Amino acid sequence: MKANDVSLLIIVLSFFIGAFSYAYMPDIMPTHWNAQGEIDGYMDKFWGLFLLPMISFGIFALFVYLPKFEPRKNNLEAFKDYYEGIALITVGFLFYIYILSILAAIGYQFNMVQMMAPAFGALLYYVGVVLEKTKSNFFVGIRTPWTISDEVVWEKTHKLGGKLFKASGIIALFGAFFKGIAFVLIIVPVLASSVVVMIYSYLEYRKKHKGE
Repeated sequence: MKANDVSLLIIVLSFFIGAFSYAYMPDIMPTHWNAQGEIDGYMDKFWGLFLLPMISFGIFALFVYLPKFEPRKNNLEAFKDYYEGIALITVGFLFYIYILSILAAIGYQFNMVQMMAPAFGALLYYVGVVLEKTKSNFFVGIRTPWTISDEVVWEKTHKLGGKLFKASGIIALFGAFFKGIAFVLIIVPVLASSVVVMIYSYLEYRKKHKGE
């Protein structure tokens, strides 16, 4: 079974779960949590049960149709399996959050940020794997003016980005064990990695094109 088929199956399953559990849910469901992992927002149960599946379907549709508009189709085709893997792990991540929100609605007590940490860590780690495999394109990867303009800068930036995002994913995993700093372990490494790769791409471009 292909990755896209699995993604679609997960989305259909989430709609089925929503329809099946609708009668058993409270009228208002928790749908938002603060940085401490505590509930701080609610929605009507219709949106609580169907908003995330709708978002998942929308994201999946974008992953399927955006390549049709990619000017560098051959480059995107070169890492097609990894590209479809991004869609799958994103849909899987949202499905995991969806199940957690349903469990919270029926009375299970847990810290949401702490519970999210393993899934977010896995997502970041896979993003790191994909970054190391990407070829220059306009939709996936570290798309700065300098990486888009130069293939060598793209390659160097993505090799570094892959390592940093995999490291960020590993650090995020520890959020599952340290409730007090779970949010920091999830967010700070990925933000720092994003800033570093942007600066690195600029410096590499300047170094390569010095004097031009």
